Amino acid sequence: MLSLEDIRPAEGATHTKKRKGRGIASGHGKTSCRGNNGEGQRSGNSHKRGFEGGQMPSYRQMPKLKGFKNKFREESCAINVARLAELNAEIIDLAYLQENKKASSSAVALRILGNGEISKAITVKASYFSPSAKEKIEKAGGKAELV
Repeated sequence: MLSLEDIRPAEGATHTKKRKGRGIASGHGKTSCRGNNGEGQRSGNSHKRGFEGGQMPSYRQMPKLKGFKNKFREESCAINVARLAELNAEIIDLAYLQENKKASSSAVALRILGNGEISKAITVKASYFSPSAKEKIEKAGGKAELV
C-alpha cells in the first residue's frame, strides 16, 4: 500500500542547487561561473529585454509592417456556378453550403460567380450574383434571389 512516506518527485524533476563562490574545489569557486572578464562578470549586470550584446536587435532589423487589419471585416464565401451544378438540392443558400462543408463556417455572406455551366433549375439565395452567374441560373430555369 502507498503511504505519504513513499511519495517522491519524478526522476529528474529535482536537482541540487549550484552553490557558487564556495571555493575552488566546488568547481564553481573564484569567478562564480561568471568568467574572467567582461560585462557579465561585473556586479550589477543586467540587460534590457531584447538586448543582443550590442548587435542590432532582431526586432530592429525586421521591416515595419504596413497597413492594418479591419476587425469589422465580414468574411464572404464565393462559389462558382459549376460548383452549384454538382450539388443535389433545389434551394441553395449559405446555411445549406455550411451544413455540407462547401462553405466556411465563419462566412456571413454568399457570392455567386459565373465560372462554369449549369443545366438544372435551382433556386439560389445569395447576397451577390455576378451578372453572368445570374444570367446562367435564370437561363437554366432557376431563380437567383438576393438575400
